[in-house]
Amino acid sequence: MRNLKVLLLNGSANKNGNTFTALSEIARQLEKNGVESEIMQLGNRPVRGCIACGQCQAKQLGHCVFDDDVCNCIVEKLNEADALIVGSPVYYGQPNGAVMAVLQRAFFSGANVQNKPAAAVAICRRGGASAAYQTMNMIFEMMNMPVVTSQYWNIAYGLAPGEVIQDTEGMQTMRVLADNMAWLLKKIHANDNPDYPEREEWQGMNFIR
Repeated sequence: MRNLKVLLLNGSANKNGNTFTALSEIARQLEKNGVESEIMQLGNRPVRGCIACGQCQAKQLGHCVFDDDVCNCIVEKLNEADALIVGSPVYYGQPNGAVMAVLQRAFFSGANVQNKPAAAVAICRRGGASAAYQTMNMIFEMMNMPVVTSQYWNIAYGLAPGEVIQDTEGMQTMRVLADNMAWLLKKIHANDNPDYPEREEWQGMNFIR
């Protein structure tokens, strides 16, 4: 079996905050399971939202037509990775707006994500984590990506940097998530040519015709 790799996308603007701490716990557990990982920091630079120009698909670019932020770098990382875990702090009951903008553009423009396992991680001070967690998962569920779960929703709590370590159940949830991700990846890639489901041709239907 070849080496397997998980991309861990840190959607927080704080490089070493609680989202990073949770993703680092996942990375350590993946390593124990023999799976490589890379934590990619979204950063605090501006990220544009999708403007629905359609040029990525019209020209079959496989990436966003706008190349002035981190989006296309993430597309390249997604194409190389075998799985994705996205971590985000919770803002007003939702994931960081920048991480949602970049995921929407990356996925819509043609990142190679189909059949790749994915998971969301939400970090919050007090509330809103369930809604943020569900919002991120909805993107994966539209892309034929098996969603990996844990012993509880992938949520942990903390405000000050590093405070999330005190959430012992949350940290355990991260480790179990890593174990489940590693297990699924090894099952999928037990041979060099995974037997993925044959996909039907998409039949889109608008409610208003």
